[in-house]
Amino acid sequence: MAINSVYEIPLIPQSQTLEVTILGVSYVFAVSWRNAAGIWFLDIMDVSQAPIVLGIPLVTGADLLAQYAYLGLGFAVYVVSDGDPMALPTFDNLGLTSHLYVGTP
Repeated sequence: MAINSVYEIPLIPQSQTLEVTILGVSYVFAVSWRNAAGIWFLDIMDVSQAPIVLGIPLVTGADLLAQYAYLGLGFAVYVVSDGDPMALPTFDNLGLTSHLYVGTP
């Protein structure tokens, strides 16, 4: 997918749920830290909180939704960290120096 527009999903370093509108469609993004894995995870749901994609690890270097292209969501999700774009988000830096971006065509 060719990306023409990119915007950041504003996050803070704590588990959270927020409503996000992308290409005119509202979604619920839930971000949570899982101690056992030592990593943040993203759940994407519709506005009634019916699951679309659950348990996406917030890793860098790839479109997190690429493997779900068959869903036809029409957007990409990336994680990038300041300084070292490939550094994984930590418990303390999500939304501060590690960022969640949405890209649209």
